[in-house]
Amino acid sequence: MKTVKEVSRVTGVSVRTLHHYDAIGLLKPTRVTEAGYRLYDDTALRRLQTILLFRELQFPLKEIKEILDSPRFDPKDALEQQIHLLELQRQHLDALISHARKIQTTGVTLMDFSPFDRSALEEYTAQAKAKWGKTEAYKEFEQKTAGQTPAQRKQVGDALMDIFAQIGAIRHTSPASGEAQALVAKLQEFITEHYYTCTKQILRGLGQMYIAGDSMTENIDRAGGEGTAEFTHQAIDIYCK
Repeated sequence: MKTVKEVSRVTGVSVRTLHHYDAIGLLKPTRVTEAGYRLYDDTALRRLQTILLFRELQFPLKEIKEILDSPRFDPKDALEQQIHLLELQRQHLDALISHARKIQTTGVTLMDFSPFDRSALEEYTAQAKAKWGKTEAYKEFEQKTAGQTPAQRKQVGDALMDIFAQIGAIRHTSPASGEAQALVAKLQEFITEHYYTCTKQILRGLGQMYIAGDSMTENIDRAGGEGTAEFTHQAIDIYCK
């Protein structure tokens, strides 16, 4: 057993962060002594290691907890996914470094934005989240995307971003307007047709993900303009009520 200070020293995770993980139920100590000291065994440390890998991959804490608490969670499968995601992340960073060096050599006239494309990384991340968080949705997603070529997946992704561009075009109006609500319905139908059955419950969850502040928020705002993700979230919330 290790105390919280010993765990902090070994892992580099601050005591404050470990206390926060305990408070939100992400990483509970194995035992708490009568004096109130938190103690962690090897099982808890293995869970912490998994948490830290997901954090390196920019998974929100709430989603990490849902993944780890899923009755179908398999640590071996999850580790394989984490390794693949880390490899994709490394490839993305290598491409960016190479691109930056080219700019350094040739100047800012190099107008190639392909190294900034995170679609492969984001698609696999979405699959990983869906597999552990929404098992039935993941199975349906697998069925609908089976056999698709990268070009076909990109075409669907571009069509999805086009809907966000349409939403962004009216983001300065009321999210309760008929036009905004019609576009939310269109978004729901698109997701159901191309990914998985998008119930109002799932749609509401997606709306929360859109404003998480990660790459998904950035991509939506890039498609429709700054504030599109927040506007979409508001319109979805009204639609689902």
